[in-house]
Amino acid sequence: MHADRIATQGFVFAPPTPLPGQTAFLGGYEPRRCGIATFTHDLCEAVAAADPSADFFAVAMNDCSGGYEYPARVRCAIQQDDPDSYRRAADLLNLENTGVLCVQHEFGIFGGPAGSHLLGLLREVRMPVVTTLHTVLEDPDAAQRRVMNGLILRSRRLVVMARKGMEILREIYGVPGEKIDVIPHGIPDLPFEETRSFKQRLGLEGRMVLLTFGLLGPGKGIEHAIAAMPRIVASHPEAVYLIVGATHPHLLARDGENHRRELERLTAELGVDQHVVFHNRFVSMDELSEFTGAADIYLTPYRNMAQITSGTLARMYGSGKAVVSTPYWHARELLADGRGALVPFRDSDAIADAVSAYLDDPALLDRTSRAAYLHGRTMIWPEVARAYLESFRRAREDSAAASRRAFRGWLYGSRPYDLPPRRLDHILSMSNGHGIYQHAVFNKPNPDEGYCTDDNARAFILCNLLADSGGGQPSVNLDPLCSSSLAFMAAALNSQSGRFRNFMSHASRWLEDVGSEDSHARALWALGTGAGRSRVARHRALCIRLFGCGIGAVESFTSPRAWAFTLLGIHEFLRAGTDDPKSHRIRAVLTSKLAELWRACASADWRWFEASLTYENARLSQAMILSGRSMPDSGALETGLQSLRWLASRQKSRSGHFRPIGSNGFYPKDGARADFDQQPVEAQAMVSACLEAFRCTGDSAWADEAARAFEWF
Repeated sequence: MHADRIATQGFVFAPPTPLPGQTAFLGGYEPRRCGIATFTHDLCEAVAAADPSADFFAVAMNDCSGGYEYPARVRCAIQQDDPDSYRRAADLLNLENTGVLCVQHEFGIFGGPAGSHLLGLLREVRMPVVTTLHTVLEDPDAAQRRVMNGLILRSRRLVVMARKGMEILREIYGVPGEKIDVIPHGIPDLPFEETRSFKQRLGLEGRMVLLTFGLLGPGKGIEHAIAAMPRIVASHPEAVYLIVGATHPHLLARDGENHRRELERLTAELGVDQHVVFHNRFVSMDELSEFTGAADIYLTPYRNMAQITSGTLARMYGSGKAVVSTPYWHARELLADGRGALVPFRDSDAIADAVSAYLDDPALLDRTSRAAYLHGRTMIWPEVARAYLESFRRAREDSAAASRRAFRGWLYGSRPYDLPPRRLDHILSMSNGHGIYQHAVFNKPNPDEGYCTDDNARAFILCNLLADSGGGQPSVNLDPLCSSSLAFMAAALNSQSGRFRNFMSHASRWLEDVGSEDSHARALWALGTGAGRSRVARHRALCIRLFGCGIGAVESFTSPRAWAFTLLGIHEFLRAGTDDPKSHRIRAVLTSKLAELWRACASADWRWFEASLTYENARLSQAMILSGRSMPDSGALETGLQSLRWLASRQKSRSGHFRPIGSNGFYPKDGARADFDQQPVEAQAMVSACLEAFRCTGDSAWADEAARAFEWF
């Protein structure tokens, strides 16, 4: 054998070409408990071992405010929901003169809609990017498609772990094949061993061990494997099913152990509680090796065909275990040619038949295990590391002609808009179990002023927009406020009259029988937002019912702002795909009423719906833009854009700053404008309206107007 080649387990690998500069790995990182964190750690260490002369470091994704106690390999961490954190990490990567950035991509570990915050970092970095796609979707939604297109555009090379991933990238996303590397999921290089000694250490002598391990969650389909156990045990009473792993941290934070309890109840109901073991811990690698060594058959009954990668499947397969799996893409490729058994999705009888076939025929079980182990030698970490180093080398060659001066493009005009961090603590200080207070004295709530539907509607809109923004958990827990605000609106609705009351005293007494038209319409806006965006099914159901009870009253309203608020609510209500003829009809009626106001009042020098500019003016324009675009109604859309353009010109100082209409007198046509008692809600309305205009037209001038109003605030 040549001296410059290395033999391992009968496979021969060429030594990698050394990489100049530093290589960074971006993803979750141990001790964070998730599959991406484990993979990033193992890949980084394997590549570092394959090329000891190079410098490798990691940038870790934090999913909690406190972060983790990372090892020295991690040079910085990104807070998942903080866009500026991504920019700071990009600055570090550039200043470190990083040679290659290897991104481990999974939609759920990055902030923003479908993980879009990552694209902000990729726009800033000045080195070639190699992106490993742990999920490749055949049917992405609009946000996922935008993120994938951005990843494809900004990555020199894309790595997938199965040939199906390459097929989807080429056929669905139009990626040229020469840009894609197929590199299998890495696995530790474990010997092929008998199970007897491991079973003895676990107290499982004489048992045939079925195993599933990994973070527990509904998508794993474990209930179907448990449902197969009665048939398996009937013919093989020595069988025992080990379910090893803690509940996924995000699921645990949201639902507690509800899913695990459901699986335990199913086990008891089926009478197999003496044959199923739940090991509710995140096990170490040494502990996992014990369970792996004891296993005879590995079960992976996942419910999703689109699973391109499974680290647990790769590890167990490469350890020489017979696998019974549903036919998701990764399993179909690994278990081909008799290297495992594929069963239909959600089919417990098929699982029982496949497991029993192995238990009935020890020779078949042994042949399958040895075939899997032999094929798995191509997946051990040294081989995977060599393939990644080759991908990094090709990425550098591909980008050699491109300029990589660290400060190019760092000019202020090329940087994304820098938003300040969210401050939500005051929101909670203004709230209690009844909802949010109406007024404060400085930064303390004023109970004497009581509560109102108007402000609780605003609070409910805020909670739902934050939850739906893709920004993850906010810095404070707004769930209690979200629930109490919705409960307040439910109590405010008089079901007999179909009208919302507005004011409530601190003693919880309603101070009126019918609230203002504006407060009624703002409640509809909030309920439409909850119906279209809430992630809580019971909230959505209640919002839909209350919205339906309150929408009919609006047809008799005379307030233009009530019309506009209702139109915003209808837009939110319908955005979830709800087909409600009544809402469609009322949207057309209210849009027509605003259009009639425009035709009656607008002139060459007064491009507005009314004879005065008063409060939350931009909401009228926003309502026309949204409704005109959605119905569609080109006349309404153009009216919205014209009126907003004129309003922006009237709310601008001589020096170009935003200057909202003051509430102390407002701005009558042919009269003097009020400059005092300016309200922050004017800036909020202007930002929202201008952003809708920008989304509709793509004209960056609208984004500038939104920024101008925000900076005033």
